[in-house]
Amino acid sequence: MFLDDIIVNFDSKGEDFGNQDRNSLKLFKLEDTVLNVKSFKIPNLINQIAYRFFRKSKAQRSFEYANRLQALHIGTPQPVAYYELKTPLLFKKSYYISEQLDCDLTYRELTTNFQYPNHEEILRAFTRFTFGLHEKHIHFLDHSPGNTLIKKEGNGYAFFLVDLNRMTFKPMDFKTRIENFSKLTIHRSMVEVMSDEYAKCSGEDYHRIFDLMWSSTQAFQNRYHRKRRLKNTILFWRKR
Repeated sequence: MFLDDIIVNFDSKGEDFGNQDRNSLKLFKLEDTVLNVKSFKIPNLINQIAYRFFRKSKAQRSFEYANRLQALHIGTPQPVAYYELKTPLLFKKSYYISEQLDCDLTYRELTTNFQYPNHEEILRAFTRFTFGLHEKHIHFLDHSPGNTLIKKEGNGYAFFLVDLNRMTFKPMDFKTRIENFSKLTIHRSMVEVMSDEYAKCSGEDYHRIFDLMWSSTQAFQNRYHRKRRLKNTILFWRKR
């Protein structure tokens, strides 16, 4: 079977795609379809036990969440399958397979190119998309710049979520909804636009939304850079 062959020969076949730092992504051609295969790293020993007996793997969650998103009419690349490699006592590797979806841009381009055509229009459409997620009780925990693919469709834009293994499905309070924007951008001007559009969608006060969205953005950036400094310090001492 073609999918079995992909997994068995993952290291020697396929075309590398995207960032390979955390997990491996490869593309495989199957007739007229291109498959995107994500190989998750072997977890630490504690998680090898947890995933073997108590928790669903990242690959399984990605597959199940993709199907659930589609049932809710939320865009995501078409799920195909997931694979898990286990021993009797430990969990090893897992793979999530979906159809490759070619996009025009990701949210990340909006953070680096303010001259991108229809920049504000896309940003507002993205905010409405996120509001739609919240209304459907979808809390996408990895709502970050590279995890939303954007395609121009007719006079509008379509949005597709990727990197799906961390999300919950339950009603969110106001604070949780607005904090869901905290990982997306460092630019105050973008936060202002998103706050304005979310206020229009939700009927909430703009200033209340902006104050929380901007403060949570700054708090996330502070945590991120503090973690980076700590990691660099540890690596520095290891090298000595």
